[in-house]
Amino acid sequence: MECIGATGIPVKFDSVPIKDGIDFHFILSFAIDVDPSGNYQNGKFSPYWAETLTPDSVAAVKARHPNVKALASLSGWSLGSKVLHWYNPRNPQIWISNAFSSLKSIIQEYHLDGIDIDYEKFPMRNASTPSFAYCIGELITQLKNQSIISVATIAPFYSTALPYIKLYKDYGHVVDYVNYQFYTDKVRSPRGYLEAFKLRVEQFGREKMVPSYEVNGRGIQGQAFFDALRLLQANGFEVNGVMIFSADASASNNYLYESESQDFLLNSTDVA
Repeated sequence: MECIGATGIPVKFDSVPIKDGIDFHFILSFAIDVDPSGNYQNGKFSPYWAETLTPDSVAAVKARHPNVKALASLSGWSLGSKVLHWYNPRNPQIWISNAFSSLKSIIQEYHLDGIDIDYEKFPMRNASTPSFAYCIGELITQLKNQSIISVATIAPFYSTALPYIKLYKDYGHVVDYVNYQFYTDKVRSPRGYLEAFKLRVEQFGREKMVPSYEVNGRGIQGQAFFDALRLLQANGFEVNGVMIFSADASASNNYLYESESQDFLLNSTDVA
C-alpha cells in the first residue's frame, strides 16, 4: 500500500514500480469534508490530492496492472495551515448520508475501490469519541453493502488509538487492513519495532495488521526496516503487507523502498 498525492507534488502513478503477483493499493490522499477555506461540510467530501492524479490516470494504471486497487484516504492531518479534526456531528445520520453520497460520487468518478480512514485529531474532552466509531463504521458498512467499495482500511497512530480501537471493536468485520502508522512511534531499531508491533497487535489483532514505513521520515529507516520485518516473522508474525508513506517522498530515491518491499513480500510468498 502506498499513500500518494498528499503534498501537492505533481506525482504520477506511472513513476511507481508495480510488480506482478502482488496486490498493490494506491491510497489517494486526501478526500476531506471541508471547503477550500477549511470550513467543515458535515460529511460532504471533496478530493484534495495532487491534480496529476486524475480519473483517467487511475483508470489507466488499473488497466495496465490488474493487481492495482485505488482508495481515497479520508481527512489526514491538515489542509494547508488548517489542522483537521473529527467533529461530533449534531445529527450522525445526516453526516453518514452526506458522506455516503459525496464519497459514492468521488469513488465512481475516480474509479476507486475503497476508502482509508485517516482522521488524526480528536476532541480532547472525550478521547473515545463514540460518534466517530458509529459514523465511520456505518459509512463503511453501507458502502460495502451496496458494493460501492470492496476494501476499507484504517490508519491509527499512538495518539489516536482509542477511537480507532472502538471503531475496530464495533466494526472490525468490515475493515480489511489496519495501516497502523508505526513511524509515529519513532522506534529506531528492529527490536523496538517488534515491541511496538506486539503492543498494537494486542489492540487490533494480528490478522489485519500491516507494518508501515515513512520515507525520509520518522521512526526506523533504511534497511533496518526490512530487518524489522524479518524479526517479526522470526517471532511468529505473518507480514501481511507493507504500507509506505509516501510516493511523493519516494521520487527522490527512485522508489527504492517500494521495489524492495514488493520483493520482500513476493519472496515471503515463495517461501510460504
